[in-house]
Amino acid sequence: MSDKSASAYWSANIRLITICLVIWALVSFGFGIILRPLVAGISVGGSDLGYWFAQQGSILTFLVLIFFYAARMNKIDREFGVDEQ
Repeated sequence: MSDKSASAYWSANIRLITICLVIWALVSFGFGIILRPLVAGISVGGSDLGYWFAQQGSILTFLVLIFFYAARMNKIDREFGVDEQ
C-alpha cells in the first residue's frame, strides 16, 4: 500500500470512528442527560423517553454501532485492498 493510499485508508477509518462516537455521545449524553427535560413527556414502556435513552437506548445504540462499524470497516478494507480474504 502506497503512502497516499495508507493516508486515505487511515482518514476513512478515523472519519468512521468519529461518526460512531458522535452518534453514541448524542444518544447517551444528549438524549439521556442533557435533553432529558425535552423528551420527559413522551412515554416508552411505562417510563419517560429520557430515562429509556439513559438506561436501554444508549446500550442498544452502542450494539448497533458495533455491527455498523464492523460492516463498514469490512467495506473500507475491501476498497483499499487490505481485507482478510
